[in-house]
Amino acid sequence: MPPPRPPARSSRLVDLGRQAVRGVLDLLYPPGCHLCEAILADGAADFCASCRAELTGDPHASCPRCAATVGPYSHLAGGCARCRDEAYHFEAAVRLGPYAGRLREAILRIKHASGEALAEALGRLWAEVVGPRLDAWHADAVVPVPLHWMRRWSRGYNQAAALARALAGRLGMPYRPRWLVRRRHTPKQTLQSPTARWESVRGAFHARRRPGLLGRTVVLVDDVLTTGSTCSEAARTLKAAGAARVVVAVLAHSEA
Repeated sequence: MPPPRPPARSSRLVDLGRQAVRGVLDLLYPPGCHLCEAILADGAADFCASCRAELTGDPHASCPRCAATVGPYSHLAGGCARCRDEAYHFEAAVRLGPYAGRLREAILRIKHASGEALAEALGRLWAEVVGPRLDAWHADAVVPVPLHWMRRWSRGYNQAAALARALAGRLGMPYRPRWLVRRRHTPKQTLQSPTARWESVRGAFHARRRPGLLGRTVVLVDDVLTTGSTCSEAARTLKAAGAARVVVAVLAHSEA
């Protein structure tokens, strides 16, 4: 026989006890901003008002195809001047902002093992901003760009996975980290020329056909997009395994 359920009154007492413990801990150790460590105002979550405004206040329009910064009167049919001639395998790209200021600082910090909590907090904040844009694509699942096991071991975790997990959780979407794997170790993209970046990631990923992926729209998550080579190859791999569409979500677009 299954064990009896605890009385409802007992469950309420447990919840009240947990809330009391959290209240005491907050009094002894007031929560601080994940970025600047300032004490958070009552009701604030993860970031202070100043950091939140800087992280979410993208001052520029962006290209809906590659997420690059564009001018206010740019012609964007088929992409911007930067990406119009590129054969991307993803349908669109959304960003939180340009790779500058507080956002750049946050991204540099999440590339270290100590930045995992910050990455998760960024993912939650990010969901507030990009949620409506992703809803318009009727996406079915969130997939992070994977790291090769060697780089993941040296870094301690995959920042894209932490971002994707928090983003999916806040948006109520399935998180599918195993749908895409990196089977080949590649040099750091920042150390290569634009042409070399496309060559180095060719065939770097693997995805197997599975019922949950067939005909689906996937949100592919990474921290930074520059040339789009990594996300494009990852999107190509997902589509070869049966995905119908891939929308890229990045924290930032870098011009360099």
